[in-house]
Amino acid sequence: MAKRIHRKIERTATQQQDLREVREEFQRRRPSLKKLQESGNVAEVVTQGEYINLLAMLAALKKHRESKGLSLAGVAERCGMDRSAVSRLENGVYLNPTLDTLYRYAAAIGAEIAFTVRAS
Repeated sequence: MAKRIHRKIERTATQQQDLREVREEFQRRRPSLKKLQESGNVAEVVTQGEYINLLAMLAALKKHRESKGLSLAGVAERCGMDRSAVSRLENGVYLNPTLDTLYRYAAAIGAEIAFTVRAS
């Protein structure tokens, strides 16, 4: 499996300033989720419930890794990620990891991810 390389996003001074302005505007206005979606400026939404479910799953995976005595570095090597990326994944820093990332991580620690469907 090819090792993935994660690079820091490099932005020009203008891009950094634009990003600061957007963040400041958001802090001033504090728009609701509905307003953000209506604005068209939001490409993807992760609800709090989805995030909590993700954190619970990641905590279970991390507990499994630790119970097997696997190090972050060892798991990172097995799944082709940087050690810091695995740590950020386990701690919920990535709000919307890809299924590929989750499956590779689970396989690296000898676990399996299963999905269920519940009526809402």
